[in-house]
Amino acid sequence: MKRVAEVRPVFVHHIPESLVAGDLYISVEHGTVVHLCCCGCRKEVVTPLSPTDWRLIFDGETVSLEPSIGNWAYPCRSHYWITRNRICWAAQWSQDEIDAARALDRSVKTRFYKRRDRGSKKSRSTKP
Repeated sequence: MKRVAEVRPVFVHHIPESLVAGDLYISVEHGTVVHLCCCGCRKEVVTPLSPTDWRLIFDGETVSLEPSIGNWAYPCRSHYWITRNRICWAAQWSQDEIDAARALDRSVKTRFYKRRDRGSKKSRSTKP
């Protein structure tokens, strides 16, 4: 298994069935970024773009994804950042850290969507 040091952004409408290591497939239309795990294990990594998931930054030449990518469900358990096309390896997390991060993610999503739903109900009730 050869680690990937850098990715190449590939903007697509639909994610291809066959992925190339080192290519970062970005579908703005579908709000999704997909790539093969950068550790070299060749597992498909899907990062949905949304206010409560990942953010994509494109500066005209390079891309960054935030927050980090933790492939906790895969045997490799790789953890890295994609910053300006480069892979920045991060420390491994313990199971307790992973569980705490997952709980925080669920909490953030719940709060975000409750607030958003309340806001849409208010705007509907004020319309004539």
